[in-house]
Order: sequence, then structure tokens, then C-alpha cells
Amino acid sequence: MKEKIVVVDDDVMSLKIVRRVFERAGIEGQYLHSGTELYEYLGENNIPDLFLLDIHLPDVNGFEMLKQIRTDAVYRNIPVIFLTGDDDIKTETAGLHAGAADFIRKPFAAEVLLKRVFNTIELNRLHNNMAQEIRVKTEKLSKIYLQIVQALAASVDAKDKYTHGHSTRVAAYSREIAGRAGFSKSEQDEIYMMGLLHDVGKIGIQDSVINKPGRLTDEEYASIKTHPEVGAEILKNITDYPELMVGARWHHERYDGKGYPDGLRGEEIPETARIIAVADTYDAMTSNRSYRGAMPQQTVRSEFERCRGSQFDPRFADIMIQMIDEDTDYHMKED
Repeated sequence: MKEKIVVVDDDVMSLKIVRRVFERAGIEGQYLHSGTELYEYLGENNIPDLFLLDIHLPDVNGFEMLKQIRTDAVYRNIPVIFLTGDDDIKTETAGLHAGAADFIRKPFAAEVLLKRVFNTIELNRLHNNMAQEIRVKTEKLSKIYLQIVQALAASVDAKDKYTHGHSTRVAAYSREIAGRAGFSKSEQDEIYMMGLLHDVGKIGIQDSVINKPGRLTDEEYASIKTHPEVGAEILKNITDYPELMVGARWHHERYDGKGYPDGLRGEEIPETARIIAVADTYDAMTSNRSYRGAMPQQTVRSEFERCRGSQFDPRFADIMIQMIDEDTDYHMKED
């Protein structure tokens, strides 16, 4: 594969020498005489392997050209070598700090020019290949991590024979609410993971209590109410992802301060936990139970209207009401 190099130099003789050296070496060159010509070239989105820029040009200097290259997403990762007649360490230091890969001083030996050019291109290719490999491995690890979290969430849901896929639905509803509330893509992904694990503390609750068809005793209800703290204890050990425990601990807090385990009120409750609380309650009302089927959609909507500002953050309750209104065929419930 031929290397492609853009050379910018207003010195006709210097440009001719570089052209001769590159042609003998089998390099495909684009030879320009000014910064203006370079800017026109950049506008065409041609991707070279390297820019070789003279520092001193009549219309623009090399530092300005380098800045333009570095601010353009198409070219910012293309290496730049300065070609200069200056013998000034300050200029060289400034160029390296600005992002130049190397300096070649005029007059130059052909062997030196080619060696530095080829070394710079090869180093950049190795860097790009390594970065791509890291991205691939990171994506793979992220997928594995998500699969582990999904498996853990499924094992928690499996304890309750009356609801299937509860954690996955809560995660999906939470992500949708967050997206409509203006959260970034990465924040939406975070709240999805938090939603998947919001009930992980139920691992510590007896199956007979979780699946009891009738009314819970005070002791059994007290046991159920420990799952937010148990979940937070489990998840706090994932130190690289401290946000995970937020949804687990505080998804049963109420906006009016009457929730548990900490009785937080209003803005004291983390925003993500307020979202998960809405999603969790919605799925509870729209899922089948031993004592009832999924509640009618209009009843669910009325509950959110009634409880906005008391049980729920009004902002997120309103988003859920909007989602309900858009779901005209009532698909948003347990299958």
C-alpha cells in the first residue's frame, strides 16, 4: 500500500526535492504551495497518512495549519511533521507541545527525510491499531458485564413465580424516562444497569415470603422492607461502579418523605432513584399477581396522577403519564 503524504512548502526548490525523494520511494504525494491550498485540500476530506508542513508560509504559518488540522475530526489523528530552516529550540519545543510528531530541518538528507517519515507513519498505524484493539476488547468486556448483570437480575426475578422479567422491564422503563428527561446516552445506559439490579437485595428474602399469595404479616413485611439495604450492601462492593447501589437502596423512597429505608424527601432522593421508583411502581401495577391480573391502563394512569408530588417526583410522573397516553394499545405491561 502506497503511503500518502501532503507536503506544503512555498519554496519551489525544496518542494521539488521532496517530490523527487518521495517518487523514488514510491510515496504518493500531494504538493501544495500555501496554507490556502491546504485548507482547500482539507475541505475535500482526502485522508493522507501524514502532513509535512513548512513552518513559514506567506499566508499562514505552520502552527496555524497544525491547529486547523487538530480541530478537524477527519484529520485530528493524522501525524504532522514540520519542515523548517529554523535552528531554534524554542520553535521546536512549541511545535511538539502543539502536537507535531517531529521536526525535519532544511537542508535535509533524503535518507533522513524518508526514515523519519516512515517511522512516524508506522508509529501512528501501530497506535491506531492498538487503540482499535482496546476499543474492541472494552466493548467485549462491556457486553460480558451486561450479560452477567442480566443473569443476576434474572436469578432475582426467578424467585418471584408471579412476575417474569420485572427487572428488565423496570430497567427499560427507567432508561426511556431518563431519555425523555434529557439524560445523555451514557447516563441512560447507567440507569438501565441500575434498574436491572434495583431488586438484587431480594436474594436475601425467603421465597415463601416473596411468593405468599395472601396478606403479609408485620414480620414478613419488615423482612421484605430490608431488601433495599441488602441490595446496597451487595452492590457497594462494586467500587468501579458506585452508582449501581443508588437505585437498589432508594427506589422505595417517596417524594413526600414517607418511603423507606431512609425516609428521604424530594430532592434528597437521588434523581436516578426517583426515576426507578416510577418505573418500578408502574411495572408492579401492570404485572400479574396471584391475587389479581395486570391493572387496567386507565387505573394505572389515575394512580400516577393521584400520587404525583406525594409518592412520585412530579416531573417523572408526568413523563410516565405521557408514555401511558402514547401506549394506546397497552403494550407496555407484562406479557
